[in-house]
Amino acid sequence: MASFAKIENNIVVGVLKIDNADCNNLAFPESEIVGQSYLSSLGIEGSFLQTSFSKEFRGNFAGVGDVYNQELDVFHKPQIFPSWQLDETYTWKAPVEMPLTTVEGGMWDWNENELKWEQIIF
Repeated sequence: MASFAKIENNIVVGVLKIDNADCNNLAFPESEIVGQSYLSSLGIEGSFLQTSFSKEFRGNFAGVGDVYNQELDVFHKPQIFPSWQLDETYTWKAPVEMPLTTVEGGMWDWNENELKWEQIIF
């Protein structure tokens, strides 16, 4: 199966799957233009980019609500906090590593104002 993300204003609004045969069994990137043409022939309108479940291309598999980053040609989740940065796997990371240990019944929460992790105990 080949997967195509529908993009509006650089946001993924849907993901369609089509048979590899509908992409002439080609590999990416050649498969993309064929798949786009196939979707258009079905009357499905919009801007579609191919996405990879195995993350072979475009960083991450596209999901509804994800961002298409044109500059990097990758899909990633929306930025969580202004201080967080994309890492080499196109995942948002805090500027400070989350502590490894927690008090039983607790969890860590990011405090953007103080740029630190705080433990919440239930």
